[in-house]
Amino acid sequence: MNEERVLALAGLFQATTLAQQLANDGRCDDIAMAASMASVFRIDAPSVVGVYGDVSAVRLGLRQLITLLDESNRDVAVTRMAFTVMRLERSLSRRGDLLDRLQQGVVAAQRQVEHFGADSPQVVKRLAELYATTLSTLKPRVMVTGSPQQLQQPAVVEKVRTNLLAAVRSAVLWRQLGGRQWQLLLYRRQCSMLARGLLTGSTINNT
Repeated sequence: MNEERVLALAGLFQATTLAQQLANDGRCDDIAMAASMASVFRIDAPSVVGVYGDVSAVRLGLRQLITLLDESNRDVAVTRMAFTVMRLERSLSRRGDLLDRLQQGVVAAQRQVEHFGADSPQVVKRLAELYATTLSTLKPRVMVTGSPQQLQQPAVVEKVRTNLLAAVRSAVLWRQLGGRQWQLLLYRRQCSMLARGLLTGSTINNT
């Protein structure tokens, strides 16, 4: 396990945490969501940190990852969602046609970013539609549970889907870096230590 893999995992857990916040409350950490959304567009980033902009951009994900690895009061819904996303990424990797459609869709959404701004409702809507027409068609489907009242609101559903798209982006990155699900069990302590180090470093750098 190395810092790059831990960062990719943090990106994954951040996006699924945001999706769960939205499903429960209809709102989420806007700054963290902006960072997760931005990662979708950074396909050719020169480094893993570059995908997220900065280590501090995935602090929410690092905290969630530490909770998963160290504590018994982990968020079961977020954890289940993250592991389902990992399996979904494996399904996606076998579908070159959908990968192409995803890439084309991200490029099209990028043009909207330039026009409306990175976290505009138009861009969220476009990314949500992209998720619905590509990743939602694969098995396993990511099941999001929460408040029925919130999950009936189109704007909330769009943000949930956008975060799930960002989660898959991080899962792809994790796999590209040699990440495998069993490593979370085998290198649990090492992963936790690395996550704590990254979190502490990002906090110091931003004070």
